[in-house]
Amino acid sequence: MSNIGLIIEEKAANIGNFLVGRLLPFREKRTVGPFIFIDHMGPAELSAMDNLEVPPHPHIGLSTLTYLLEGAIFHRDSLGNALEITPGAVNWMSAGKGVVHSERTPERLRNTSKTLHGLQIWVAMPKDLENGEPFFHHIDAADIPAWNEGNAQFKLIAGEAFDRKSPVPVHSPLFFVEIKSPERAVLNIGKYLYGEVAMYVLEGSVTIEGNDYETKQLLVAKNAELCSFEIGENTTVYLFGGEPLPEERFIFWNFVSSDKEKLEQAKKNWQEQNYDAFPKVPGDEEEFVLLPKPFGK
Repeated sequence: MSNIGLIIEEKAANIGNFLVGRLLPFREKRTVGPFIFIDHMGPAELSAMDNLEVPPHPHIGLSTLTYLLEGAIFHRDSLGNALEITPGAVNWMSAGKGVVHSERTPERLRNTSKTLHGLQIWVAMPKDLENGEPFFHHIDAADIPAWNEGNAQFKLIAGEAFDRKSPVPVHSPLFFVEIKSPERAVLNIGKYLYGEVAMYVLEGSVTIEGNDYETKQLLVAKNAELCSFEIGENTTVYLFGGEPLPEERFIFWNFVSSDKEKLEQAKKNWQEQNYDAFPKVPGDEEEFVLLPKPFGK
């Protein structure tokens, strides 16, 4: 019997002027552990006239994790942070009761041809932290735990696994792991994992119990402790997972909460541009993303 319980096909989604491949949420699987949203950005080749433009927009009840493979994004937020994220580093922003941020192509790249490729992830916050103060943390690429097992190269981007701990300040038991291999190898890693786990094949292929899986699929395991697979030549995979949060989470647009009333209040606050709830973003104060209209209106 296969340990693959569900296969989620990557589907296109528009985040403004940029198409991404959406992996979560999915109608049959809303979360994997505390991971509630995963977008695969690119790889996109942008001309000198094309730039990433995501104006200020709000979040509540979640932590965003940005991890780039190629290119750069300039992050600004209502806490006053303004910095560029580059490949291998991590931007971790915990929204709590409310935060606003923008994501744009850095000025130094605006008149050049460029590539943008990475993962945008939301992690649901524990119920007792959903209404907490927002904060932002940037972790340099050199500070992410990395090691080899045989020829396979591992990175623990966030959380705890493999008897290691990432410096990303997560709020619940989880793991986000990158594995690369230049040649075929069998990996038995279930003893290092816990809770729920899903695998995304970025490039190359994997073989699980005699079945081959390639790119643009999120493979959700039935049992994290039985995670064993053959990684193909020149393959990169990502593992997402951890302990599920005990309460159901509801999503509207950029808002996540265990309480639907908080979603309604967040909608109202953003619609009315309530600066007490959602302050302006210093240095990016002229634009903002409109609250989406309900379907059919």
